[in-house]
Amino acid sequence: MAGLLGGCAVSPLMPYSAETQPLVLLPAAQAGVQDKRGRFREIFCAVLEARKAELPDHRSCDEALTRVGAEPAANGGPVPLAPSSRGLVAAFVPGFGWDCIETWLEAPGTAGEHLRAQGYDFLQLQVEGLSSSARNGRLIRDAIMSRPVESGPPRLVLIGYSKGAPDILEAIAAYPELRSRVAAVVSAAGSVGGSPLANDAEQYQADLLRHFPGAACTSGDGGAVASMRPAVRQAWLAAHPLSKEVRYYSLATFPQPERMSSLLKWSYDKLAQVDARNDSQMIFYNQIIPGSTLLGFVNADHWALAVPIARKKRMLATVFVDQNAYPREALAEAVMRFIEEDLEGPR
Repeated sequence: MAGLLGGCAVSPLMPYSAETQPLVLLPAAQAGVQDKRGRFREIFCAVLEARKAELPDHRSCDEALTRVGAEPAANGGPVPLAPSSRGLVAAFVPGFGWDCIETWLEAPGTAGEHLRAQGYDFLQLQVEGLSSSARNGRLIRDAIMSRPVESGPPRLVLIGYSKGAPDILEAIAAYPELRSRVAAVVSAAGSVGGSPLANDAEQYQADLLRHFPGAACTSGDGGAVASMRPAVRQAWLAAHPLSKEVRYYSLATFPQPERMSSLLKWSYDKLAQVDARNDSQMIFYNQIIPGSTLLGFVNADHWALAVPIARKKRMLATVFVDQNAYPREALAEAVMRFIEEDLEGPR
């Protein structure tokens, strides 16, 4: 799996080309991003402390989040931890190749169970792990529109992990009928701006995942790798201003070097040819939705954020995926509590 987006060639990950969008790298605030890391840290810290006896993989708050630059101060407001009354629904959209490894992974589903215990709901939208973001955007649209129409404010929070983030963004842009049903969109280590590793990979390599033990995936439309290339994602963003009917949030991964699993260090080093501030698959600034609210930088590698390998594959975790433990359940609760609070305030 780790090799699929790493390739073996020695060509530059970002090759010379004049066929590109005019780009500029700006501080987040100048790109319309609201930096609310202080309040999110306050909420996450409270959740971690309150749940440390009942949830796995506990870390202290300072170990769970990375401080990047000048982080805004917390606002000091109370953090309600009683069950939610609004009943937001966390709808998870997985990333590249997920349906190929899902059976093998045996994910315990504890994040969904925990969110339900806190008054939220949880569901996973089925997409095709080897298909393009355009194809998966249609699948997301169909899944949402098949749900009963509810009265009152929308409750659906779409959380896109890795390639799941651009899949969601394409759905929101292409299908306006979704916007009245979606309260928020979250990029969780999302491939919003693409990954240079995808420049060095081909779809036939991704198709090898169809032979993974227990794989139930198909080739789909064969567009997964192309959908994650930076030129493709940046051209799409340039052509599709995000709808203001939906709120957007970004949760990026920015692991300290010692928090990188050993199996991922070689892809980290490869991507470090472009920028060492990466999670082994994504550079930190390419994970942020333009104009979104920045929640925080997670001190975890790309897999540790959402792929619970260590929970079931203990021997593999001991040797190769040795930094996979992370308090994902507490993180999911903190994200939902922050969004619930933020939705009550002005845009």
